[in-house]
Amino acid sequence: MTIKFFLDEKEMPKQWYNLAADLPSPMQPPLGPDGKPISPDMLAPVFPMNLIEQEVSQERWIDIPEEIMKLLSIWRPSPLQRAVRLEQALGTPARIYFKNESVSPPGSHKPNTAVAQAWYNKQFGIKRLTTETGAGQWGSALAFACSLIGLECKVYMVRISFDQKPFRKVMMHTWGAECIPSPSTDTKAGQEVLDRDPDTPGSLGIAISEAIEDAVTDETGKTRYTLGSVLNHVMLHQTVIGLEAKKQLKLAGEKNVDVIIGCAGGGSNFAGLSFPFASDKINGAKIEIIPVEPASCPTLTRAPFVYDHGDIAKMTPLLPMHSLGHDFVPAPIHAGGLRYHGMSPLVSQGVVEGLFTPMAIQQLECFEAALMFARTEGMIIAPETSHAVAATIRKAREAKEEGKEKVILFNLSGHGLMDLNGYESFIHGKLADYVPTQEEVERALKVMNGYPRPEIRKTGKW
Repeated sequence: MTIKFFLDEKEMPKQWYNLAADLPSPMQPPLGPDGKPISPDMLAPVFPMNLIEQEVSQERWIDIPEEIMKLLSIWRPSPLQRAVRLEQALGTPARIYFKNESVSPPGSHKPNTAVAQAWYNKQFGIKRLTTETGAGQWGSALAFACSLIGLECKVYMVRISFDQKPFRKVMMHTWGAECIPSPSTDTKAGQEVLDRDPDTPGSLGIAISEAIEDAVTDETGKTRYTLGSVLNHVMLHQTVIGLEAKKQLKLAGEKNVDVIIGCAGGGSNFAGLSFPFASDKINGAKIEIIPVEPASCPTLTRAPFVYDHGDIAKMTPLLPMHSLGHDFVPAPIHAGGLRYHGMSPLVSQGVVEGLFTPMAIQQLECFEAALMFARTEGMIIAPETSHAVAATIRKAREAKEEGKEKVILFNLSGHGLMDLNGYESFIHGKLADYVPTQEEVERALKVMNGYPRPEIRKTGKW
């Protein structure tokens, strides 16, 4: 039996797919502090104009520059693999496939957009990039990209992950980047948080504030900010994953796919796999598309669709998205990349429309799934990816109960070789589940009182 399906480098996607062009209900615009839609030039101090053009684009297909293609070909196309041993262990009639994004040099899907963002910034004359990172996957990806392209890089890493995952910062240093824990004393935003709570574990919302402040206060004008998830152009760059997977499923002899699964924090790896298939669903295909999040940070499953800031210092525009409130600091779970209060506006609109069906799973079930995957398929996966595996196991067992031969595809968004402390803690019974009470959620949501509210736009087709 063939269990790995490869594409030649010549078969790499030559264009990115933009879901915004096909959404049945159109996206609503980001808003400024006055509640009015922002113009592209208002983003210019933060992002280069060539990426801003992608952010607001309504074009269905956007060409990938040849220079970016050459950089992506260092590790792409990534393999599609069938999890035969997992199927056998579960006794399921389902056929389980995964797109293996752990084969990139930093070990995750993140370089798909890091390389593109670094290249576009370099073309615009930028010399230095700042960013935030949760578990360190995005920070190491951007450090890698900047080392290839020749840019300086500074990463603000969420403090709890900075402490839990020391080798991630070593990776960043190896690629020449500076990495410091957030909140820090390097920025006004970080110092204010430390003054309020010196022992805070930090959050992506705090780290984003620090990275943006760093970029916009550079008097030379040669620094810009980069984001590893959430924004439209980031979702766009990641669609190479799903576009490759479509070709590879055909190689595997599969005519249809029944279930698409990806873990979701800001939404980028989920979007990268699912958006090309969401296009099929919009055009009539029957596919269940599931973004999986931690129960400790239930953005899609328990938070409303609102206008909110992407960061704690309110330096970002108001985005139409599911949000727990920009002040929300999630519990310090090991899936640091999923500890984000908000969600990609494109993913959020897909949930509102009914294209995507979100699921929340607790930490212990996810690590149990990760151990099962390691002991069947052999791979030690990132704690973030374990959410996708846990959901896959649920759906495979459901197929067994129903006696149906379903095709399930999930995104293996990264390896867990830098996350072994989390595995050790789980194996020795030192981890716990964290679920915020309804009172905690409602308290966090109060920060958005008085904000404008987006329309709930949906066709009712799904």
